[in-house]
Amino acid sequence: MRNRTAVPLLVCVALLAVVHWVGSPLFDFVLPTHRSVTAGTNAAVQRLATAVADAPATADSVEVEKKRSTAEVKWDLIRIAAAMDRGQAYNPTSGEYYKERIEVARGLINELVTLAEPLPQDLSAIDGEWELVFSTVKHGIFRSSPFFLAVQEAFGSQETVEGQGSDSELFFKLHELQVMSWGISKVGRVSQYVNSTEGKLYSEFDTSLLSLTTIPIIGFWKLLPTFGGCVVTVSDVEMVGDRLAMEVQYTEALEVPGLPKLPGLGDYVMGQRVNVNAIWQLLPWNGGRKPTCGVTLKYVDHDMRIVADDDGEVFVYCRPVDPRGSLALKA
Repeated sequence: MRNRTAVPLLVCVALLAVVHWVGSPLFDFVLPTHRSVTAGTNAAVQRLATAVADAPATADSVEVEKKRSTAEVKWDLIRIAAAMDRGQAYNPTSGEYYKERIEVARGLINELVTLAEPLPQDLSAIDGEWELVFSTVKHGIFRSSPFFLAVQEAFGSQETVEGQGSDSELFFKLHELQVMSWGISKVGRVSQYVNSTEGKLYSEFDTSLLSLTTIPIIGFWKLLPTFGGCVVTVSDVEMVGDRLAMEVQYTEALEVPGLPKLPGLGDYVMGQRVNVNAIWQLLPWNGGRKPTCGVTLKYVDHDMRIVADDDGEVFVYCRPVDPRGSLALKA
């Protein structure tokens, strides 16, 4: 029995001795290679980690980080644009509610502008189709049209009466009250198509009339038919520095697939071009001036474009997910 107990004890003592010997200077003397290799490896790893941490960021890594930051800001802007119905949820005619959300969106736009790549110098960089997804402008997103931008320039931006706004702002407010009261008119898709080869900008916005014409409680059926179309403004355009300079040529109404035309007058109205350029110069308050306007480029990348009008209000455009093409070019 004593022998059986002694054997395990001797084995344990022997193992402890070996462990102690491995950790002693004697082991370093007998097997120095093990120590030196381990220490050398640890030192090399430490030097490599320090070098990586201290190394300056490469252009590629900075670019990746910059794009990631830009993508985050763009995503926030798109989310607030959707929640604000492209900015139409804020209507100062109705009240000041949601004004703070417009300012949040404006802050996101300003942040995005600081991240912008150098602006393009050639009109071909923005060729093709763009859809309006957000605007800070008051009294209607249709004001992205060069026709209404020309109206804004013609009336000017000077305050008429203290606290009453400019002549152009008064015009757009009255226009809004006339066409949108009681839900008579509704603005749908707003888009632009740039053709740098022709030097043309095709601005389009769909509008429907009498979308909802029921009398609550009395009935839930439509009293009047819904009809409408696409209002197209065609302008000459050129890029001058960071500015898109435009001169309106004509407007016309075109049919929108699936949207009925104006009963009785639809065939006469649709496709009729109005020579805005000639008529504009004949109007006495225009003093013979042509219908010109312009916007300033603030941000451009492969799928987003931001411009500002002369009052500093911004329009945000994106490449369409489901392109329709210009109805004017299809007509």
